[in-house]
Formats: sequence, C-alpha cells, structure tokens
Amino acid sequence: MALLAVLAAGPALGTPVKVGEAVLEPVAFADLPGFAGDDLAAALAAFRLSCAQPARPVPADAAADAPSQDLAAACAAAAAADAPDARAFFTAHFAPYRVTRPARAAAAERQAGFLTGYFEPELPASLEPSPEFSVPALARPDDLIVPEPGETLPGLEPGLRAGRRDGGRVVPYPDRAAIEDGALGPRARPLLYLRDAVDLLVLQVQGSGRVRLPDGRVLRLAYDGRNGRPYTSVARLIVAEGHLPLEGLTLDRWTSWLRAHPDTARRLIRRNASYIFFRLETLPVAEGAATGPTGGGGTPLTPGRSLAVDAGLWRYGLPFWLAGRLPTPDGGSVPLARLVIAQDTGSAITGPARGDLYLGTGTEAGIVGGLLRDPAGFVVLLPVPQAGTVR
Repeated sequence: MALLAVLAAGPALGTPVKVGEAVLEPVAFADLPGFAGDDLAAALAAFRLSCAQPARPVPADAAADAPSQDLAAACAAAAAADAPDARAFFTAHFAPYRVTRPARAAAAERQAGFLTGYFEPELPASLEPSPEFSVPALARPDDLIVPEPGETLPGLEPGLRAGRRDGGRVVPYPDRAAIEDGALGPRARPLLYLRDAVDLLVLQVQGSGRVRLPDGRVLRLAYDGRNGRPYTSVARLIVAEGHLPLEGLTLDRWTSWLRAHPDTARRLIRRNASYIFFRLETLPVAEGAATGPTGGGGTPLTPGRSLAVDAGLWRYGLPFWLAGRLPTPDGGSVPLARLVIAQDTGSAITGPARGDLYLGTGTEAGIVGGLLRDPAGFVVLLPVPQAGTVR
C-alpha cells in the first residue's frame, strides 16, 4: 500500500473545521444514537479493504485550514492486529464531526444531508445481437480521457469531466444523444447486448450490474469510465413533466412507464447527457451474491457498509456515521444508525452531506434502493493526528 505521511498540523481536535462549504462540528461518540449497538466489525472489515488501495489526492486537502484526511496511521493500526476490537479501534483513531451547512443556513436545515441508495441489478443479456437483445453496452473507447478527482483538463468548460484529443487540444466527449447516433464510429465496441434502452439506463444509473446470458452464465458489467457530461435523472424528468407522481415512485414503476411509452422514453433518456462505459468481468461462482462490484476507491463494495461520496471533498476510506431511516421492501422503514465507509462516487453525488448507500444485489436491494431518497444526518470520522508525526 502507498501510505501518505500523517498530517499532524492543522486545526486542533474539538474545534469546528471546514471542508468545502461545510462546517464540521465536533461531537462525542456517546452522542451518536445507536453507535454502541452497531456491528462495527463489519465497518472495520470494509475499512481494511480500503486500506489495501493506494491513497489518492483529494482537492479539499489543499485548503489551508482543511483538516487532515490522511488515513495512513489508522490503516497501519488496523493491519497491526489480526482481530482488533472494532469499537476500540474507531474511538482511538478517529474523532467524529457532524457535517453541517454554513451558518447562514436556517437552523432546521443546517444538519440536513441527503441519502439515496443504489444496488447491482441482474438483467438478461446476450453476447450476440438479436431481435430480443438489440441495445449494446459499450466498452470504454480508447480516446476517452478522464481526469482524477480535482484534476482539470485545459480547454474544457467547468462541469465537463472528460474529453478527447483533437489535434493539440482537448475537446468535450460526445453526449448520450451523439453516441447513440454514431458519433464514436468504430470506437463504439459492444461488449454484449441488452433488451432495450431502459435496461441500459438502469445499468448506467447504478454504475454496474450482473447480466445473465441465455446459457445460464452470469457476468458482471463493471463501470469503466463516463463521458463526463452532466447527469440528469430521467425519473425526475418523468415527474417534472407530470407523467408520474413523486410519491411512491419506485424503480420498477418508472422503468415500466418508460417501456410503455417508448417514444417519450427515448426523448427523456437522451436528455441525460451522461453516458457510462463498461468492462466485462467474470463472476466466479464461489463469490456468491454478497460480493459487490468494485467502487471508485478500488475495493469491492460491501452491502450496507459502502457509501458513495463526493470524491472531490472526501478521501476514499473515511468512515461516516449515518442517522436516518432505511426503507423496507414492504414500503415501511426502520431506523438507520450505521457506520459506513466511503468507497465509491457518482456523477449525481455532489456536496459534503450527500451520499449513496450501496445495498447489494438483486430484487430486494433494488426495491430498497429505489425507495431510499431521504434526509439523513452525516457525521464524518476524521483521523486523529498521531504524536510525533510531521507534515
């Protein structure tokens, strides 16, 4: 593992600090309802997976008053013992800070974050095109340039996160409509074929998915880059145009509506300029249904413990305490009080108190993921500076 030096200098623990526009207010572990009863061993297992990956730069670290997000010392401690006590580990190596909005926000809104859920769908597909399977899932084109979080591509307008070279300059990558109309030419390389554009959209919104071939084999379409165009929620467009109400809008309901209205569906889907490319991965039978896809942080995602965050603000591997409600498949909800690990990101996940919780694979995970779009409290666990370390 490539460990970064621990940053001991910076704001003292116990005082408010800032990350981006967010104010981080110190709290005690005892003030986190449910912390004593959470399965922190599961969170520690996910944390150790992140520690196995090289650390990546975070733009927010560059601010003069930003707190350290360096996890080197905590990762070393997690690896030092075969089975460290999870509760003792997190309380010894991290300090909790509630993520709040700027002081100018209304008091009732200062602690309000927003949490959604995502899952890994399993859909039918074929390696060969046919009348039943006609929509290609494309491999990453060899001319796609995607910068790391915080990096910029000279010449691109703000908000564009990928491009390609045209002579000596970088130009925007084609949007969804242009790609569907053939703008990639021979660089459009189908990996396999799906039933329709709605299945492709579901896979692209979730970021990856499993596909079941006619011979019974199951493969994974894993995320392998995007065209860098802004993401637009097709489900929200459906609601905005008055086709379906927001109340009770599940994944199955809005995708069924799209299939029942193909002309409108094509128009709305093409308004989402963002386009995801994939790679094919073999899914060993021994892995089982619990093994998630690889997130943006390079680790397999753990159902219920992996969180997608804004990678421009937060380092992969940071623990977050979530407090809110978690939907159940029957339409009810249960309290959510859980320690999760930042291990992924997404084009719609922007801001310091915005997260997307990975819920697993299959129908039940899809139902819960489609229902989860609620306010939630976010508490980030920042690493405690270690004595004797230097910047």
